[in-house]
Amino acid sequence: MSLRTSRPARAGQYLALLCYLVFLAFPFLWLISTAFKPARELGSLHPTWIPDSPTLENFRQAFDEQPLLRAAGNSLTVALCASLIAVVIATPMAYVMARQRSRLATAATGWVVISQAFPFVLVIIPLFLVLKNLHLINSLFGLIMVYVVWSLPFALWMLVGYVRAVPAELEEAASVDGAGRLRTLVSVTAPLLAPGIVATAMFAFITAWNEFFFALVLLKSPEKQTLPVILTHFLGAEGVADLGPLAAAAFLATIPSLVIFAIIQRRITGGMLAGAVKT
Repeated sequence: MSLRTSRPARAGQYLALLCYLVFLAFPFLWLISTAFKPARELGSLHPTWIPDSPTLENFRQAFDEQPLLRAAGNSLTVALCASLIAVVIATPMAYVMARQRSRLATAATGWVVISQAFPFVLVIIPLFLVLKNLHLINSLFGLIMVYVVWSLPFALWMLVGYVRAVPAELEEAASVDGAGRLRTLVSVTAPLLAPGIVATAMFAFITAWNEFFFALVLLKSPEKQTLPVILTHFLGAEGVADLGPLAAAAFLATIPSLVIFAIIQRRITGGMLAGAVKT
């Protein structure tokens, strides 16, 4: 009886999952379709999923109208530096917070969680004033520092979970064998944390790559603007979008996030399996 009742429930779960996947995939599939449609199809009263006459003209116009490669280079520089710095700072902090069971560590963990509730608008004015006093407005370095501070709480929260998943008994066994604290961290703990560090760095990278609000406020020079800000330039003065080139540019800007997310999923799965085998 329970088997009969579980089958409809399982079918309902798969159906709900399928509907959710379709809901998530619809905007991206429509974006791809729009990117390859010629202008006459974009203005059609009866749009179709598959373009009748696929074209690369939208991609050519996108590169001709806006400096996409330069903006992509700025985004890549900012995202890489921010993710690496955040992980370098967060890793030792997460280790201390996970291993030291004290009130200070508990309070720090609570503050990390609470800080994620602060909206961008609440911090942008004091942040702008601080960066102005430091002469970091309209600077990629200033934007990198902002992304490091903004992604650090999430990186800490994520890495604390990975550190706690590493059995402390392994470190104790290494110390019994005569390994010092530093060698234990480098030889025993760090290899087990590698999948978590990679996953955290990639999440920080995706966050910085897709971020728009801080980049819009802090970067004024066109040659320093990042890719999300450049995409807004495809909108006219009256809010009319140059739909074809905009879709093409947005499609190209989405590809790195998709690739990195696929790598994250593989790394997380591999890290879980490696941890299960080693423990």
